[in-house]
Amino acid sequence: MNADILTSVLVGLAILVGCLGIILPVLPGSILIAIAVLVWAIVIGGPMAWIIFAIVAVFVAAGMSASLVLTGRKLKAMKVPNKSVLLAGLLGIIGFFVIPVVGLPIGFIAGLYLAEYLRLKEAKEARDSSWESLKAIGIGTALEFLLALLAAITFGIGNLIHFLG
Repeated sequence: MNADILTSVLVGLAILVGCLGIILPVLPGSILIAIAVLVWAIVIGGPMAWIIFAIVAVFVAAGMSASLVLTGRKLKAMKVPNKSVLLAGLLGIIGFFVIPVVGLPIGFIAGLYLAEYLRLKEAKEARDSSWESLKAIGIGTALEFLLALLAAITFGIGNLIHFLG
């Protein structure tokens, strides 16, 4: 099998895992996509491969930045401390192993509510704060995922150009 074909297939699989990693934050999503396409550009070589990598890098950086800025700004405005999100993430990971797959969001939501309840000492306020935090995190994740999909499409176009051109 040709090295270009093998590399393209493996990088395509890494991009798929990276996209899943944005949704399931246990995996390194956007960074994996960027590194995989960098490897592809090195193996394929030539100006076209490096242009594709540059475009992918811009999409990935924009997605990570937008996710961090939008989510961070909203959580900061709501005065939700990082401890609450970290506890939610920890309980999400524990939930993932206790209840495979669906335990991640269940644990995350429960952890966020628990952290906010401990912070606010009021059930309704904790519920409202948790819900707004989840919406902010969801919007950031959706935007990062959308830009990762654009990076994946760019990689696909690069492969079409390389193999058909």
